[in-house]
Amino acid sequence: MNEAARKKLWDDYARLKSPDLREKLILEYAPLVKVVAGRLSMYLGYNVEYEDLVSYGVFGLIDAIDKFDTGKEVKFETYASLRIRGAILDQIRKMDWIPRTIRQRQKQIDTAMKELEQRNGKPPSDAEIALYIGISEDEFLDWQNQVKADNIISLNEYVEQGNDISSEKGITSGFDTPESVVEKSELKEVLEEALEVLTDKEKKVILLYYYEELTLKEISRVLEVSESRISQLHTKALQKMKTKMGNYIGILEQ
Repeated sequence: MNEAARKKLWDDYARLKSPDLREKLILEYAPLVKVVAGRLSMYLGYNVEYEDLVSYGVFGLIDAIDKFDTGKEVKFETYASLRIRGAILDQIRKMDWIPRTIRQRQKQIDTAMKELEQRNGKPPSDAEIALYIGISEDEFLDWQNQVKADNIISLNEYVEQGNDISSEKGITSGFDTPESVVEKSELKEVLEEALEVLTDKEKKVILLYYYEELTLKEISRVLEVSESRISQLHTKALQKMKTKMGNYIGILEQ
């Protein structure tokens, strides 16, 4: 459906609020649910089925359609993405499926990375982190796969901060405010610093995934390593970047 047809559909729905038009909007934007669910599945690994994430996200899409104000200068895709992500994360929280041990392991890894970097003045290797924690490197790799799910906490905080669409920077006006210009400048600087702590392969994964928007399968072909290895590199890169980016880490989840 082209933009003109979409606008007419929205105008008709805003005027009539008919179930048939609502259903057409749901079908039109259903692919957006798959995109958001796909991004979140990066963090959840095999802990939650992708199809389940999509089904949770559909409720967010319906909520977005019901609450969207066509009179505001905000793209529906931007608004709906936040609602879809929020609906998925809300359901995940209700399930409370992340075991306490995994949360504890995430904290141990974060603590080890911070303290070793402060001590040595550079990002620690897997071997150094494993030694600090007191486990083998193989065990540490297992931990990394397990704690991938706990990264959802960072996403959670980002969604909760961004649920009010009026607070989004740079989308309600055609001009940047002075505050947003400063924020973008700061973000660029923080992001550049964060990328510097990554290995070459980790940096390539981040750039290919977030900037070139390749899928994990496509990145695995480019770098000639397995898809599971790309997933591990992505997880480790975000863990490293989290220590540098702080609250800015949420920008990678947009």
